[in-house]
Amino acid sequence: MKSPLLDLPDAVAAEGADSGVAAHYGSFNREQRTLEAGDGFVDLSHRDVLRIAGPDRLTWLHSLTTQHLTDLQPGEWTSALVLSPNGHVEHAFTGVDDGEALTVHTEPGTGTPLREWLERMVFMMRVEISDVTESVAVMWRPKGFDLVPRDQLAAYAEAAGPACGLWAYEALRIARGEPRFGLDTDHRTIPNEAGWIPSAVHLDKGCYRGQETVARVHTLGRPPRRLTLLHLDGSENRLPERGAELKHGDKVVGYVGSSARHHELGPIALAMVKRNVPLDAVLDADGLVAAQEVVVDPEV
Repeated sequence: MKSPLLDLPDAVAAEGADSGVAAHYGSFNREQRTLEAGDGFVDLSHRDVLRIAGPDRLTWLHSLTTQHLTDLQPGEWTSALVLSPNGHVEHAFTGVDDGEALTVHTEPGTGTPLREWLERMVFMMRVEISDVTESVAVMWRPKGFDLVPRDQLAAYAEAAGPACGLWAYEALRIARGEPRFGLDTDHRTIPNEAGWIPSAVHLDKGCYRGQETVARVHTLGRPPRRLTLLHLDGSENRLPERGAELKHGDKVVGYVGSSARHHELGPIALAMVKRNVPLDAVLDADGLVAAQEVVVDPEV
């Protein structure tokens, strides 16, 4: 769905998974500085949005997900995961409850699979799930996410400006070591590898699918892989392809996820790396020399 904010001055559309919103509005370096200063907003209206209503919604989701939701207060934002029986991440969402419904947003294209899975799990619970992507848009400001009616986006942009593009948002996100589901993770990812404990996983709640794996790795430590921030050689004017092999010498030791150009750090990327790769090892990321910065400690 194309955002109306692409009609703002100097907007350049993003491509690929993030098509439909602006990559930048003329200068992604300036836009990064604006966001770091606590100003501006980012159009994330390409994300899918679901509304989960009904009196049983929070207790029901509490039993299905990694997050403690029974005491969630209106206006309080939270993140949660749905895991496979083996603890692999199958769905991820972030949302806020208003006292009547929990509205959540997901990566573009993942809302329908999440909705379909949730609908299969309703059984006799008093829960109603609807896709509201066409009427509700996700925005981001340095204070956090906003949910905005789509017919009010122009007014929101005027009040919350200046507009900053996705390239600036992504550069700052990657520098913080925050993964995106499906872009920095794969079908084998467990929460412990991606640094989603405790932000999206509550360790002291009751049973949920995949809990045994999460608890075991948390107790014993040493997850199979670890999310890592890569500092890339900037002498070549390119970034690694998402999904490209990450090598230590001749051995493939992981894969590259998101990458961006940071206004201070230069070219950076997130990668999933085998736990036993030395932290000081220089790696090859799609032909680019890459130094590591720890995001997930391999011994934790």
